[in-house]
Amino acid sequence: MTAGGSARARRFDAGRVCLDLVATEGARGARGSGELLGSADRLAHWLREMRLVPPDTELPAVDGEWVARFRELRLYVSFLMNAQLNGAAGPGDALDRLNALAAGPPPSPRAVRGADGSLVRTLSSAPDCAGLLAVVARDAVDLLTDPVARAALRRCQGETCHRLYLDTSRGRRRRWCSGGACGNRARVARHRRRSLEAPGGRARRGPETPAADRDPPAGEDPGAPARTAPTPAGGDPPAPAGRDRRAPAGRDRRAPG
Repeated sequence: MTAGGSARARRFDAGRVCLDLVATEGARGARGSGELLGSADRLAHWLREMRLVPPDTELPAVDGEWVARFRELRLYVSFLMNAQLNGAAGPGDALDRLNALAAGPPPSPRAVRGADGSLVRTLSSAPDCAGLLAVVARDAVDLLTDPVARAALRRCQGETCHRLYLDTSRGRRRRWCSGGACGNRARVARHRRRSLEAPGGRARRGPETPAADRDPPAGEDPGAPARTAPTPAGGDPPAPAGRDRRAPAGRDRRAPG
């Protein structure tokens, strides 16, 4: 059974199923990033979503104990991957527990005929918790012991995000778990800082919208001609905008006596 090779419909794909497990803890700064393994139903959904079991597999045995054991494995993998990024050995007990979980027998796959006669994958027996934990733990062991894959391990550089992922981009220059989430927030924050550092110390609001392009007041016809102030009764008409209404120098505006 391939741990991380199948396509996944998640918005965030870490590149390996063991890192996808770490991402279920949430990324704090990432939108919609709360605890994804908060119940038996959510764990069952995640197992199907990650293709650890065929999509139509019934998982009636999943319960709170399964949730606790998968979250425990998540903690060990997180410790070891972060230690790897920090150039440290990592806690020995986490490595021992990871190896112990990886030693369990994973579910055995079978190829059977589907309703339309094509071959589909199923399992030889109902999956148990130990077997599914073994699949994820083996994927983590494989990542930690593969120099090429290990060199691609990254942590998101978002200020409030800690997601781990494999950088398979060209040039290995990927900086964020998601360019549309953490990457966009970083760009907005950088633009704001630059604006505040501009002369005057205030964020620039951008160009003023021309009067002709502004929305008309509520209830006013946008196609109507420009409104002018009414002419006072018995007085002079209002001066055009921008002109001085004062009389020229040396000329008396009073009527002749």
